[in-house]
This record gives sequence, C-alpha cells and structure tokens, in this order.
Amino acid sequence: MKQEISPKETSRAQAFELWMSSPMPMVTLVKILDVTRLRKYAKRHSMPFNMALCWCIGKVANQIEEFFTIPEQGKLYRYDRLAINVIVSNAKGGINSCDIPFSKDLCQFQADYQRLTSNSAKNCQSSFLEDYMIIGTSAMIATELDCIINQYTDKFCNPMVMWGKYRKHWFKVTLPISFQFHHVQMDGGHAARFLEELQKTINTI
Repeated sequence: MKQEISPKETSRAQAFELWMSSPMPMVTLVKILDVTRLRKYAKRHSMPFNMALCWCIGKVANQIEEFFTIPEQGKLYRYDRLAINVIVSNAKGGINSCDIPFSKDLCQFQADYQRLTSNSAKNCQSSFLEDYMIIGTSAMIATELDCIINQYTDKFCNPMVMWGKYRKHWFKVTLPISFQFHHVQMDGGHAARFLEELQKTINTI
C-alpha cells in the first residue's frame, strides 16, 4: 500500500527541506563485492546469477527502513512492501521493464522472476506494480564495468542498483556495484550500510 506522509513527522524532515528542490539530488556509491559464494550457489541450484543477486538486494533493502519511503512530485510517500525492477530483452530485439514482488522465500521469488520476465520477453510488454516501492536494477553483462552513473529525471527517484559482467580471478569472483539513491530518501551512511549488508548476505546465502 502507498500512503502520503508528512516529512516533518519522519526522520527525513531535514533532508526533505535540503534536497527536495535540488536540481541534482541523486547520489551514487560504488563498491566492489566478492560474489564468489553467490555464483557457486546459483550454479549449484541452477538459478540465474542476476536473479539470485536481485533477491539478495531485496532481502537487505527489506531490513532498512529508509527503502520504504520515497519522494515523488514534491511529496513524501511510504510503502509497506518492496519489488525489484529488472530490464528484460524481448523477442523483437528491444527491452521491457518488469517489476518482481520481493519475497523472503527465495524459491517464491525465483518462480515470480521466471514467470514475469518470461512473459515480458515473449509478449514484448512491460509489467508494473503500482503499490510497491520499486528498487530498480540494470545488469549490463556484455562487458566488465567499473562504475555506472544513471540518468537523473524527476519522473524516477527510486533507488537503482547497477552492475556489469562479474570478474573471475584465481580464487574468487568480484563484481563492482553502483548504487544510486535520492538524498531525500536516505543519507550516505544508510547507503553504505546497504552495501555492507549486501556483502554479508551474499557471504551467507
């Protein structure tokens, strides 16, 4: 459910005053993650690596309060559930956007992920969840990337997690992650905590 809330009644009141009218309120942090365990886990269970990473992202975000609040058109809104947006290559050679509802149950998330992305790819149609707080993702796995800076538009203030192709080393696999967020939604400390917890979640999957 989506509900408008008063910024003054939240911990983001000062940030709302400072950054809501900023022409460039987006911040990007970059961290190199060790995804060795996640890659092995995904391979052993015959699941897409990107899907497993999306679940880890949702699992961590679901535990951080700031992810449920987002500024939209000069107002502040609170959601009670999350979804992960993924970009899907479709049958016509184009792309579509697909929202996957987050579930703490990895098997359920995988089933929803495979069903919804397959439908989008086949039918060349995007699918959206209106009453969910959306965390955007973009995986450009054709090449290794050090960092990704997304476009900024006042039509899309949601947090965005982006990555390229993972890198194989002798004994581990690494992946640079770019995390972009709106400064009204969270501060750098919250974002840094998200990245730290994401690494811990990957290490213990």
